[in-house]
Amino acid sequence: MQNLAPETDAGAGLAAYSTQDLYRELLGRFHEDPNRDGLLSTPKRVERAMADLTRGYDMNPTEILRGALFDVDYDEMVIVKDVEIYSLCEHHMLPFFGRAHVAYIPNGKVIGLSKIPRLIEVFTRRLQVQERITTQVADAIQEAINPRGVGVVIEARHLCMMMRGIEKQQSSTVTSAMLGVFREQQTRSEFLSLVRQHHSGNL
Repeated sequence: MQNLAPETDAGAGLAAYSTQDLYRELLGRFHEDPNRDGLLSTPKRVERAMADLTRGYDMNPTEILRGALFDVDYDEMVIVKDVEIYSLCEHHMLPFFGRAHVAYIPNGKVIGLSKIPRLIEVFTRRLQVQERITTQVADAIQEAINPRGVGVVIEARHLCMMMRGIEKQQSSTVTSAMLGVFREQQTRSEFLSLVRQHHSGNL
């Protein structure tokens, strides 16, 4: 098997290899035979899977929202909840998954409802940390329509905690971002109450 450049020369040496070559090299370093029947197509499959799981780098949140902004005379809370999320932890490249809940109070404009899950996907389909996704979604909505406020809550389970390290299978992580009027106790409480309503808590 060909050997890749040592780690000290990684930046210069890896450019000469295809992504599939790199995955094939990894299989060898895992003490596997990349030429055995079950693994022959694995580098190609992993390349395609990783391209799909990181497609958010090629997606522009501004462009996604720009075509779905509408002038509406409505000033009550809009909530899109229980949006399934899947992402890769940037520390271990292991998946984390769960649900996102997004709310905002319009200030003359609303976002087409289907675009909220698309916006979330822009940021989850990257190497990420949960805290960053939470603030990125809130900031993107704030920038797009300048609402009176935005609230985002994400609940997720991380395989880097469940499969390795402390190996706590039932642990979950909850993050939130509150902007504008959602920083006020009454609005925040209303949002969190509506999120919990009819929500079992099972991710």
